[in-house]
Amino acid sequence: MKQPIDINTPYMTLGQLLKETAIIGSGGQAKWFLKEMTVLVNGEPDDRRGRKLYPGDMIEVEDNGSFFIRSNQETTD
Repeated sequence: MKQPIDINTPYMTLGQLLKETAIIGSGGQAKWFLKEMTVLVNGEPDDRRGRKLYPGDMIEVEDNGSFFIRSNQETTD
């Protein structure tokens, strides 16, 4: 199951996603993590911590799960 990640801005970076989901403890770990682990953004491997993620993007992190980005304007309670 894909976990939703809600954002209030037009985009978030891949490094921010890793930190927000507690996959890494600090932004400084992102570069190392992305060199060691496979991360797929919309089905394509990506190792750029500054990769911009927009609402609708699907991210799969090896051994950590799947996530999708959505805008807070899209959420309904």
